[in-house]
Amino acid sequence: MTQNIYDDQTFFDGYAQLSRSVDGLNGAPEWPAIKKMLPDLKGLRVIDLGCGYGWFCRSAREQGAAEVMGLDLSQKMLNKAKSMTHDEAISYRLANLESLELAENSYDLAYSSLALHYIVNLPQLLKTIYNSLVSGGYLVFSAEHPIFTAPKHQGWIVDAQGQKSWPVNSYQAEGQRITHWLAEGVVKQHRMLGTYINLLIDQGFTISHLEEWGPTPQQIVDTPALDEEKERPMIFLLSARK
Repeated sequence: MTQNIYDDQTFFDGYAQLSRSVDGLNGAPEWPAIKKMLPDLKGLRVIDLGCGYGWFCRSAREQGAAEVMGLDLSQKMLNKAKSMTHDEAISYRLANLESLELAENSYDLAYSSLALHYIVNLPQLLKTIYNSLVSGGYLVFSAEHPIFTAPKHQGWIVDAQGQKSWPVNSYQAEGQRITHWLAEGVVKQHRMLGTYINLLIDQGFTISHLEEWGPTPQQIVDTPALDEEKERPMIFLLSARK
């Protein structure tokens, strides 16, 4: 079973302070790029895998989605999502993505934000997602980039001139990584970018777009803290179709 770190009170309290928690999708710097990858949502049946506070669920409805299901392993996250949602066409369900079961041909779009790098049995989850989509259905997701997840000890190296570099080691050694972010002992799964792509291809998906995301110059001007993100991709964005 995937570690349920989001129900850890220390982690949950720290996560609540992030801009993507306070300001929703507009607080996620990668959101403008993801939005361009989404299909027209009008009339679509949507599932959000790892929905968190439900920001995307509510946005999908605002963009015309017919119905939206949000899934999350964290009861704390779901409680927050439910408290912020007043729409009968949006439903939330406690679910472990490692053992997820979905009805076949039930959704037009499967969406996931920064959740798949927690999943141990990703091939099984991708199979479940594929089968749950209608023919021509979409999968759009973001995940931590393998360059970011690879090092056994994550952190910047700063030289005498103040230049930041991100160490890339153990890249081909796929598997568990233990990080200390918001709380001690956060468990994630490192996979090479080629592994993600080949798992999707093997399942039958056609890849539409892959972006190794970085901030735009204007985003750095607006939020100077993003400047270091241009030194290496922290996340990647991918869209695919059944």
